[in-house]
Amino acid sequence: MNKDHPEVKFGKTGVLIINLGTPDSTSWWDIRRYLKEFLSDRRVIEVNPIIWQIILNFFILTFRPSKTAHAYKQIWRKESNESPLLYFTKRQAEELKNKLRGDKIIVDYAMRYGNPSISSRLNILKESGCENIIILPLYPQYAAATTATVCDEVYRSLMKMRWQPSLQIIPHYESEPLYIDALVKSIEKKIKEINWKPDLIVSSYHGIPKSYFDKGDPYHCYCHKTTRLIKEKFNKIEIQTTFQSRFGPQEWLTPYTDKTLETLPEKGIKNLLVICPGFASDCVETLEEINIQGRESFIEQGGVNFDLVPCLNDNSDHIKLFEKLIGKYL
Repeated sequence: MNKDHPEVKFGKTGVLIINLGTPDSTSWWDIRRYLKEFLSDRRVIEVNPIIWQIILNFFILTFRPSKTAHAYKQIWRKESNESPLLYFTKRQAEELKNKLRGDKIIVDYAMRYGNPSISSRLNILKESGCENIIILPLYPQYAAATTATVCDEVYRSLMKMRWQPSLQIIPHYESEPLYIDALVKSIEKKIKEINWKPDLIVSSYHGIPKSYFDKGDPYHCYCHKTTRLIKEKFNKIEIQTTFQSRFGPQEWLTPYTDKTLETLPEKGIKNLLVICPGFASDCVETLEEINIQGRESFIEQGGVNFDLVPCLNDNSDHIKLFEKLIGKYL
């Protein structure tokens, strides 16, 4: 080989799992930086960009970081100084690496917002000799504001590469049998751990504005499909679908999780179990919004028992699911 020729690594396949993202710390500035990136995404906020940037920079990013920082501080993993979402995503990548053994497969993880960025990880995989890259967005139910924006960022990153790898993106998996089985097992495991029987199980998904649904986003249908399939496997207790984490004054998908939790006790639902099937890892939306705020609201209104089914996280059933989803493309 010509000594002047640059070294080119080749012959490997990269697997990149991608989660939503997380601030680097609970500091005001790190929270603000994360929120700015997240809320500047045109897929997430479909408002006139000029008007939105004024609202975002002069109002939201002035006041919201303090509230968000408070939420993160309540669930931050002090032992490793990282968010639960980052911790579990790293664990998922490590466990997946143990499953997909071989010197020609490289497994890594990235965040759509925050660090490590999609661009940085794709470049590392490319420089490591990955001629083929498989992307697994960790969103079971497709939405433009989640799966599609991951694809957008992946494509933007590839646009800057002179020598692009081949690319395969794994689609939504809201009805994959291994996924449904893992969710049902997680419900059964939690019920065995508690010493009371739930009157109802609330299946809470992250919401989207109703206007996105009206424009054709299929997310709402995929969420209800997941709940229906869970019911078919686990029909011992009624399960109700709700939507959480709404933001701003416009109407979002209903019924709202927070309003539902407030009104259930007066309807005779005193013992409640909540599961969040749309989240691949426990995060601020599950641990703080549901298990702290939601619990307090339910108990204050007359509820007696409340518990949260953990996300699938790094459970062996979850890793088997990832292995099967990825295995189709290897």
